[in-house]
Amino acid sequence: MQTRKLGTLNVSALGLGCMSMSSAYGPAADRVEMIGLIRAARDRGVTMFDTAEAYGPFVNEDLVGEALAPIRDDVVIATKFGFDIDLETGARTGGTNSRPEHIRAVAEACLKRLRTDRIDLFYQHRVDPGVPIEDVAGAVGELIAEGKVKHFGLSEAGVQTIRRAHAVQPVTAVQSEYSLFWRGPETELLPALEALGIGFVPFSPLGAGFLTGKIDENTKFDPTDFRNSVPRFSPQARKTNMALVAIVKAAADRKGATPAQIALAWLLAQKPWIVPIPGTTKIHRLEENLGSVDLTLTTEDLSEIAAALSKIEVQGERLPEAVLKMTGL
Repeated sequence: MQTRKLGTLNVSALGLGCMSMSSAYGPAADRVEMIGLIRAARDRGVTMFDTAEAYGPFVNEDLVGEALAPIRDDVVIATKFGFDIDLETGARTGGTNSRPEHIRAVAEACLKRLRTDRIDLFYQHRVDPGVPIEDVAGAVGELIAEGKVKHFGLSEAGVQTIRRAHAVQPVTAVQSEYSLFWRGPETELLPALEALGIGFVPFSPLGAGFLTGKIDENTKFDPTDFRNSVPRFSPQARKTNMALVAIVKAAADRKGATPAQIALAWLLAQKPWIVPIPGTTKIHRLEENLGSVDLTLTTEDLSEIAAALSKIEVQGERLPEAVLKMTGL
């Protein structure tokens, strides 16, 4: 497995997003099978595993902690704080909470669930408008000084917030959505990260499954699947957006690859400090995704994709309106 650097943190070129094993895409997968999948990912060279207290809440961290406990020193565990979640009951208000005392309490709870003595990468899950980012960075900096956290990250933060945080406590990585299905980070975020020496971790690198070519306007999602509330996944939007899938499939045919491999290889080709974290609950999808690391897209390949993309416009917002309001702050 090739490796890349997020700031000063060395990780595998692809990480594994673990959220879908427990939440968001329908019923939770079988726990024993997911522990096996996480360990299989490590056997195949994956070293970065992404979770959060909010996934469940708590359930996903506990799963990841159990899976990685026997190989803890061989992996990088990334988790997140920042939502207003009761640390005893798991009840949440839907709002944010990045008060320094809450960050510390969350860190202690995460360490227990993850069965570890340190969090390798601790992201603020969403910016808290009620707490200055300097206070957040300072709180994480204290945890770093104590050895309980190794690196500081931000998720879905705006450029000015990133700059302010970075001035107090160096930010190792920023996590936001980025894929052929959503290219918003290209305008301001990627140039800023490059200038600051911060790594980038795209979530939903396969467009929440859409770029795999396995979803069309007739696909029915489980009632608990978050995509039911996403404008981009309405049947009409999906029908229009199949033009994007056609571009990815055409590139896959030319390269003797799958659409998912093209989508991931495209991301890897954008910058050497980009580390996507595709999620899956199936071993064969894990192996398919990992095949993208050895797939080289030439300048000509990338130009052909870019030319085709310029002729279409993706329809639908990437998140529900209320959730979008929590991003880019």
